[in-house]
Amino acid sequence: MPSSGRIQLIIVAVAAVLFIPGLGAVHLFDWDEINFAEIAREMLVTGNWAQPCIDYLPFHEKPPLFIWMQAASMRVLGVAEFAARLPNAICGIVTLIVLFRIGSRLRGALFGALWALAYVGSILPHLYFRSGIIDPWFNLFIFLGVDAMIGWMREEHPPGTGLGGRYAMLTGLYLGLAVMTKGPVGILIPALTFTVYWVRSRFKRAFSIGQFALALSALLITIGSWAVVDLLRNGPEFMVGFFWRQIAILSTEDAGHGGFFGYHFIVLLFGCFPAAAFAVQELLKPTRSEGKLADHHRRWMVILFWVVLILFSLVRTKIVHYSSLCYFPLTYLAALQLERIWRKQEGFGWPRYMVGIIGTAIALVFIIVPLVGMRIDLLRPLLAKDPFGQANLDAAVHWNGLEPLVGIVLMVALIIAHLLHRKGYVRRSIIVLFSGTALFVTTTLYFLINNIEGYSQRAAIEFFEARQGERCYVITKKYKSFAHLFYTRKPEVTDPRAHDDEWLLHGDIDRPVYVVCKVTSAEETSTIHTLKEIGRKNGFVFFLRTP
Repeated sequence: MPSSGRIQLIIVAVAAVLFIPGLGAVHLFDWDEINFAEIAREMLVTGNWAQPCIDYLPFHEKPPLFIWMQAASMRVLGVAEFAARLPNAICGIVTLIVLFRIGSRLRGALFGALWALAYVGSILPHLYFRSGIIDPWFNLFIFLGVDAMIGWMREEHPPGTGLGGRYAMLTGLYLGLAVMTKGPVGILIPALTFTVYWVRSRFKRAFSIGQFALALSALLITIGSWAVVDLLRNGPEFMVGFFWRQIAILSTEDAGHGGFFGYHFIVLLFGCFPAAAFAVQELLKPTRSEGKLADHHRRWMVILFWVVLILFSLVRTKIVHYSSLCYFPLTYLAALQLERIWRKQEGFGWPRYMVGIIGTAIALVFIIVPLVGMRIDLLRPLLAKDPFGQANLDAAVHWNGLEPLVGIVLMVALIIAHLLHRKGYVRRSIIVLFSGTALFVTTTLYFLINNIEGYSQRAAIEFFEARQGERCYVITKKYKSFAHLFYTRKPEVTDPRAHDDEWLLHGDIDRPVYVVCKVTSAEETSTIHTLKEIGRKNGFVFFLRTP
């Protein structure tokens, strides 16, 4: 193995190449990416960094830490897609270094390197660092908090020791940052994880009151650095709204985001390919313990995995990134098996067939989809009952014939890994498998993401972009979107009537009003006598009301 410092330099260089180029090559996607980017943009417009707002009204769903990162990025680089996604690319670099360092501390540099490889070489963990959503930083802060908690609770650091106090403060700090990033779930998940661990330990005393006070103080100071200031400046309205919104997210089903109980099991199995196969192997047949510290950490990782998976399987709203915290313990468990294979130079076992079946299925999908895209009319019968989907297919999306290479890249990696494994070169097989999957994600984004965006939303985005600088109002009708706010670069609202659709559609307006809807609601929207249809494109219909 190269030296630890050299490995970390390699990780930084490779991660930067994988995560940073092309961040601004495609528009932000509705809802989440545009939602957070718009909040950051409005912070720059208003100068109000204390309270997240959307459409210049208080936004009660998320605290501001990630939004601050995006706003700072936009202030330096300008308001654009690249600046909105750059914080997560940086998070990707930091995350891989964190995994290597923690893994090296637990089991040595080899394990740390394999853990980082398993993470970057799995589909969704890699993909999230190329996005503009909150979860990568949120998950990293929770994981760091749980890792500090593991150190705090370790038997080698009994209650009352100074090292335990240090870990207690780090636990409070990291979990406070998690809460500042996305909300109380940043405390809920570690608390549930600790509770399960405590029960399994037969309620053995885990820390002193003094250490708990240190952790709580660090937590409250971190959160209070924003919450108290906002409370004094703006009163309790935002905090009360924020609290009830968090309750609603956990207890109700958002429209269009329902699902069955096993939803997240399927997401992790396919989304964390190929690491998921080795993680399942580790759960079914654990590797032999490499010492008390490693065994202690493994126990916590297994508990964290099941707590997150079961919690969000019970939550009624099912969204892919809800279970994304599982990526840390899942790749940890996979790395345990990969380390065993590497050291003993023995075969993968049955995960080899699981990797082959799932990987081949994914590769075939990404070979077939571009071929269908080149003959898009083949999809029309499948969308016979979806007028909006039918109209999406009319988009002028260019396919150059190279897009099937995406699936071919993965298929070739699977074949080479299989052949290397068959000849006994299991170490090379591991490297090819996970490196090939990382390359597959990168090529997918390069060749396909623009085409996907071209069908799904580009017509509306381009219409909004054309309104930049025009003195007008732009709203959407009968569908939820934040794109018209970000891509028109909507200026600060000075007239409260601008938030009133009734006034915009029927009142004494002072400037043109553009209304955008989907073709499915165009007939209903056209009955508003003040509006005149001015065009339609790829499923979106555009109306204008003149003063």
